[in-house]
Amino acid sequence: MPLYNRLKEHRARLGVNQQEMGRMAGVSRQTISQIERGDYSPSVTLALKLAKLCGVAVEDIFTYQEGEENEKQD
Repeated sequence: MPLYNRLKEHRARLGVNQQEMGRMAGVSRQTISQIERGDYSPSVTLALKLAKLCGVAVEDIFTYQEGEENEKQD
């Protein structure tokens, strides 16, 4: 999945653990863990909520990068 994130970095800056971030966002600790590991891509709503909780733009946490297999062939 070409969605990368810096959620762990922003969460640490806030001084909250995964459990607390999950509670604030209305999801489980496991969901936060899966997002941070890149095993789960959050919905747009959850991504926006996490960004708001961190006080940053969603693009500051989540970045989409297409892989070489998706690049246009000449």
